[in-house]
Amino acid sequence: MSKTIWVLIEIEDGKAARSSLEVLGKAAQLGRAEAIVLGSAAAQVAPTLGEYGAEKVYVHEDATYDNYLTLPAVDTISELLKQHQPALLMLATTYDLRDIAARLNVRNNMGLVTDATDLAFDGDTVQVTVPWGGENVVTATLPQQGTGIVLTRPKAFGVEQFAGRTAEIETLNPSISAESQQIKILDRVELPSEGPALEDASVIVSGGRGLGKAENFHLVEELAAALGGAAGATRAIVDAGWLPYSYQVGQTGKTVKPTLYIACGISGAIQHLAGMKGSKYIVAINKDEHAPIFSVADLGVVGDTLTILPQLTQEVKRRKAH
Repeated sequence: MSKTIWVLIEIEDGKAARSSLEVLGKAAQLGRAEAIVLGSAAAQVAPTLGEYGAEKVYVHEDATYDNYLTLPAVDTISELLKQHQPALLMLATTYDLRDIAARLNVRNNMGLVTDATDLAFDGDTVQVTVPWGGENVVTATLPQQGTGIVLTRPKAFGVEQFAGRTAEIETLNPSISAESQQIKILDRVELPSEGPALEDASVIVSGGRGLGKAENFHLVEELAAALGGAAGATRAIVDAGWLPYSYQVGQTGKTVKPTLYIACGISGAIQHLAGMKGSKYIVAINKDEHAPIFSVADLGVVGDTLTILPQLTQEVKRRKAH
């Protein structure tokens, strides 16, 4: 008998977020996937989830979830957990879903594993693969005593298609406490950014210690802009204060799978490779011909990154102009 796995779906711009669809597809591979959709657009999103793996969808269309912090969602899911006991509740790692998972964990005394890159059932336990300490990968075990919670790393899984699958829809009528509606969202501000988001970019140019100093990172950004891509960074230069954490690629940063990944002045530490080795094509530029990054590169360029990057950017611009 297959195990039931719930997936909480986050909604972005009236559609199911890609990160949630990735988790839903993985859940469908593991067992019977059931989705939970909450918010003002829940009713329009719910019917689309069958083709991404859901066999059943719990729906509550209510703007309360959009207008207040995560507590209303915690109320609804906690109430649903009293009626059912799935083997797992899976969520993508986003700001809101991470907060919901933590609150559910405390309120319902549930086991919780975060930052999962893979998972599988093994008898009465769930074996969850997670990065640890920046350079290691370990397996955490969730015993099957009640429902466990797993937060998965974005891009750890692909979006799966289940053509022809139609999900059963169940409309919820939960009780949302007044206490959960005391903290209202007054405004949302999106930070301006040029080019695609790092996790969505088809081309990523990343820089490491080989750039020498923070002032040279503009060379990475200029090449990324010329290619219509995004700029990324290693943990080393983020830890050094060159860039904010949002740029970091690796086990303790973002996992990316672009069509093209250009590593500039990056030696190739294990924790960095774990975050980008799924790229379709990898180009490495490094003056050390023995750098580990070359072992995963499709094309390697041995030379001074600071000399090569401006020339490469200029050539890209020249070719685009013709």
